[in-house]
Amino acid sequence: MSDRHSLMTPPAPLAKGVAEGDAMTTALPLLVEGQWLDQPTFHRLYEAMPRGTRAELINGVVSMPSPVGLEHGVAEMPVCAWLYYYAEQTPGLKAVHNATVILGKRSEPQPDALLLILPEFGGRTRVEKKMLRGAPELVVEVAHSSRYVDLGPKLEDYQRAGVLEYVVRALEPDQVLWFVQRDGILVQQAPGEGGLYRSVNFPGLWLDPEALIGDDGRRLRAVIDLGCATPEHAAFVARLTAARERNREQPPPA
Repeated sequence: MSDRHSLMTPPAPLAKGVAEGDAMTTALPLLVEGQWLDQPTFHRLYEAMPRGTRAELINGVVSMPSPVGLEHGVAEMPVCAWLYYYAEQTPGLKAVHNATVILGKRSEPQPDALLLILPEFGGRTRVEKKMLRGAPELVVEVAHSSRYVDLGPKLEDYQRAGVLEYVVRALEPDQVLWFVQRDGILVQQAPGEGGLYRSVNFPGLWLDPEALIGDDGRRLRAVIDLGCATPEHAAFVARLTAARERNREQPPPA
């Protein structure tokens, strides 16, 4: 349960009972925008919602985003291509699109894209019951109608959970905002030399924001190629490989 608010009784009434074989089971209430819930309760109710429902728990508050529009969907594609291309060249990483993440007792967001270090390579997330749990190393959100949430409550949630880097591809106006964790705070960074963003935690993950906004896939890949040709990227790959070898040598839990 949230440590700030008690569980609010959902407005939707409980059904008196639904026959299921010889047993009578109580129907779960529907999720409602703005409810205060803890993560286990939210997750249980979310799983009972009709297929196609999208909901997130942000700092204990249920958020039910509007259907994704065409502009949002189009803007997601170069983001995913950018992360996937980098992950292809960096063993031990996984690019993930639109997956629910359990961050803690009051947070269960569904980011537009993630970049993870796999657990066997020293990553911080794990899979439990087919769900991703823990703070991803890098999160990307496409912010259109959700700009306030993505740059407000959701940013605070990712910061609280310990996400290392957070990238927001905003629309209207078109912007790319990159935040890096510094002493527990996600601090916005300015582009560096050549107008490029360079990841702190993923050496070689470079980004030309104008190419992302302009959906210039060739430029996105060319900039990644430059980053992955650096000694820093080679050293990162070596560290990931060494972490996997250490994990292989550890005896399995009793």
